Amino acid sequence: MASRRVTRILAAVVAGAAGGEALPEVLVRACVRSLPVTGAGMALMSPAGPAGTVTATDAAAQQLEELQFTLGEGPCIDASRTGRPVLQPDLARTAPQRWPAFADGAARAGLRAVFAFPLRVGGIQLGVLDLHRDVPGVLSSREFADALAFADAATVLLLHAQALQAGARLPPDLTAAVEDRAEVHQATGVVSVQAGVGLAVALVMLRARAYADHRPIAELARDVLRGRVHLGQDDGA
Repeated sequence: MASRRVTRILAAVVAGAAGGEALPEVLVRACVRSLPVTGAGMALMSPAGPAGTVTATDAAAQQLEELQFTLGEGPCIDASRTGRPVLQPDLARTAPQRWPAFADGAARAGLRAVFAFPLRVGGIQLGVLDLHRDVPGVLSSREFADALAFADAATVLLLHAQALQAGARLPPDLTAAVEDRAEVHQATGVVSVQAGVGLAVALVMLRARAYADHRPIAELARDVLRGRVHLGQDDGA
């Protein structure tokens, strides 16, 4: 079963596209309305690197995608390669050392913070959801969890688009994989708040409890989201 947040996002995107707009465009605009970000973009990725921009909400978001496509470096490149979100709340401070060429172009484009989320299923690279701010600033634990939910919804949309191009239905096993990951992301955010720990520690706590209880982590995540399981600081210890 998909997490309720991802299901709501997808339902709202489909409803918002009733006038004929493309689903990815509706989704990135919803990101900007729901999160403390200035703009959002979605790019296709392959093992060789960026494969093109799907959509962008504004000129700065478009420039963010074009910079990374042209230079072959930046947050979305690293997010796609590692399969982990790349969070840069203050580009002026951190980007020059990590991505020298990208940092200069990002500054000129008015990009002050970037949060890149990989869109992939297992080892399959599909794309990246890039969020940006025109002022420095972090995402709270809850906002990070919401951004992960948008990334999972974006993954479903890309899989759906590929399935339509191939004239096939979305494979059930891929759908299940995306849904399970969404619930684990959401539960990690909940545990982070409950236990007063960072997201990385919260995920370790989830994995440890799943291991101790001899149950799949996705199943445990569903119980956390339903309030049946509460992980506090004692669990971390």
